[in-house]
Parts: sequence; structure tokens; C-alpha cells
Amino acid sequence: MNGLHLTADLRHCRCDMAWLTEEARLLAACVQRVQDSGLQAVAQLGHRFPDTAHGPGGVTATVLLAESHLCVHTWPESRSVSLDVYVCNFGADHSARAALLMRSLLDLFEPGEALQRAVERGATPTAL
Repeated sequence: MNGLHLTADLRHCRCDMAWLTEEARLLAACVQRVQDSGLQAVAQLGHRFPDTAHGPGGVTATVLLAESHLCVHTWPESRSVSLDVYVCNFGADHSARAALLMRSLLDLFEPGEALQRAVERGATPTAL
């Protein structure tokens, strides 16, 4: 169960709006970046949400990894994105690959602000 869970909340993304609204384009980019980082995609799913009075609908892109998962959620009306990269470190430490994947996604979206977090999963619990 040991692993690394990376998250990032991105605001004021300067990327092409298509990255925030086009499901197929975003999903293909996610799969390519997973492969480029040395992780293994085993399945993928994307969904585009309907347009609203606030603007075009956002996208959710999910790539299941042999090591765990990548999830991307976009809010084009506010040019915001949330990223979630989790890798299990069973059999090998995939932490550097997860960090490389996160960096490539940050480069794609070009955020004006990014709140990043890293959580080591599976550490020995402490008594409450």
C-alpha cells in the first residue's frame, strides 16, 4: 500500500482553451504524458460536461495505471484544473515517474498559480 499521492489545484491557466474543453484531445495528451514519464496506462476514460450559462463544459480525464491512476478535472469558465496522480510503490519506487508526470501536466496547463501537495501513502499509522 506504500505510494505517493500528488495533487495540484491550478488557477489562471494560460493554455489553449481546447485543453480545458476537448475530451479526446486532453485524454490523448494524458496517455502520452503517462507513457513519456515511464508509467504504464492500462485503461482510459474521458467525459465532457455540458455547456452552462457560465461557459463551455469542463472535462474529466482518467487514466488507470498499472501503478494506480491519473485524474484531471477542468473548469474552463474559471480556467482552473485539478490534478491527481497516485502511484503505488509495490515492487518498485515510482515516485520520480509520478513527479515527472505531474511536471509535464503543469507545463501543459501553464497555470498562473498552482497549489501542490504530496502525501506519502501507507506509512505506519499512529495511535489516535
